[in-house]
Parts: sequence; C-alpha cells; structure tokens
Amino acid sequence: MKGDSRYSETFLEMMAVERGAATKTIEGYRRDLDDFGLFSATRSGVLDEASTEDIRAYVASLSDRGLAASTVSRRLSAIRQFFRFLYAEGLRSDDPTTTVDGPRIRRPLPKYLSEEEVSILLAFSRKSKGPEGKRLVALLEVLYATGLRVSELVGLPLSAITRDVRFLIVRGKGGKERIVPISDPALEALAAYRDVRLYFIPEGAESPWLFPSRGKSGHLTDRRFAQLLKELAIKANIKKSRVSPHVLRHAFASHLLAHGADLRAVQQMLGHADISTTQIYTHVLESRLKTLVENHHPLANRKD
Repeated sequence: MKGDSRYSETFLEMMAVERGAATKTIEGYRRDLDDFGLFSATRSGVLDEASTEDIRAYVASLSDRGLAASTVSRRLSAIRQFFRFLYAEGLRSDDPTTTVDGPRIRRPLPKYLSEEEVSILLAFSRKSKGPEGKRLVALLEVLYATGLRVSELVGLPLSAITRDVRFLIVRGKGGKERIVPISDPALEALAAYRDVRLYFIPEGAESPWLFPSRGKSGHLTDRRFAQLLKELAIKANIKKSRVSPHVLRHAFASHLLAHGADLRAVQQMLGHADISTTQIYTHVLESRLKTLVENHHPLANRKD
C-alpha cells in the first residue's frame, strides 16, 4: 500500500526491546507513524523515503487541522526517532528531520499545593474512620513522601517494601526500577494500614498488591484514588479542582526543592529519564535563590 513503511515494525520492536518503551508508548508511536504514512502517500509515496520538505509540510498540516502544539510536538518526536533509527541502521543515508523545527510550547508551571494545604489534607484524612480511612492516610502519606506517579502508587506490589523498610522499590515507565526513600510518617501509616489490608481482599483469597481491591484490576484504580482525593478536598475546604494525585506529586517535588534538595536527586526520585523534564520546577529554585541573595548578600539591603 502506498505510504506504508518497510521498517516501522522493526523500529517499534527496537523501541520495545532495547529501550524498554511501554506498550502505550509503542501504540502511540504506531498511530503517529501511520498518520504520517497516510500523509506521505499523497507526496513522496513511501514513509521511509520522506524528505525534509514532506515532514515540514506534515507539521504545518497538523497545525492547520487545529491540533495543539503539544500534540504536534509529540508526533514530530515519533517521526524524529524513526528517521534517526533508519539513519543509525544504515537504512537511509540522511536524517531528514535534523533541520525541521517543532512548534514552540509554553510549558505551564505545574500546579501544586502549599505545605500548609498538604498538612490540612493529611489532617482531614486522619479523621476518616475504619479500614478505608487507614488506607487513605497510607496512600496520601506515601504519595507525598515519594512523589510516585499515581499508576506506580496504586500498582505497588507487596514486594515493593524492602527488608530495609525505609525504601520502596518502584517499577516505573518502561519497566525501569528505582529505589525511593520513604518517610517515618509514611511508614507509620503503612503499618497501620497493613493491619486492615485483608479487608479489601475477598475472604480466603490472596493478593500480590499493596493496595488490593475486589475490582477487575485486583488493585485500587487511578480513577478511584482520584475520586477519594476530590472527596477529601471538599471536606478540607480546598477547591477540589486543585487536588489530584498529580498535583501532590508536584507538591512533593516543589517542596523538596524549596527546602534545598538537589535537582538531580529529585529527578531520580520522580523517575524522570531526562533532567529537562524535572527542570519545569526551576521556578522554585529561582525563588529560593532570590530569597537567599536578599537575606544573605552583604549588599542586598544597602540603601543609597
């Protein structure tokens, strides 16, 4: 078929096997390459033989279709990866993407809660009664102590708790493992929760999950945890639109940096492959440095 690629499946296999890309990532690449392949069919004819001008025209067409800059950028990223692969493997003599510019994306500052607001949420979570209350406290304490992605949190296996219980073993994006330190309050909340964990498992059954449920997935879902947080926000008199698992992940990172943590250490704990992703939090560093200079530089308070 015109526009089809001879090498796209080989590329996707490489991404899965050698780079450990997640299934969702692979499917996203496949969709993006298929879309570009359809466009290529109207020009050069074959995806693998697309020129720089073909790619520029495709990027322009995406913008003309009203797609968000972030979507255009993601699709261009998939195309770049594909042609870099072809060039590296000697399947093309050039990389047509090297001079193609993507759209400018203004990355918004991440939403996060203040330390006081997180303390209020934690205080209200402790007012929740019964096994579900203890589970909520444990989820909230672990999330704020570690900054895990919500999928990592609800999908934690029991084996994630190491013999040295001050650390969690987390399997993140692409199946990559990392070790994350955990605070004393989170450990105490986990200990209290584990006393009632069996409440969430059918009688006589076993579960490999730290936060099991009776649902199809076998563990608490992202959506259910998000709902629990919204309900907690209402009780705490915090706008529910401002509270989500991802906002608490941002709070973890922002508060650590505000108290002097190293950006590289935060990158490792968040599981970011590239520090440029973590650098979205530099607004916190800039604010801290400004305060540091104002408070400690000998000339900061000089009056002319």
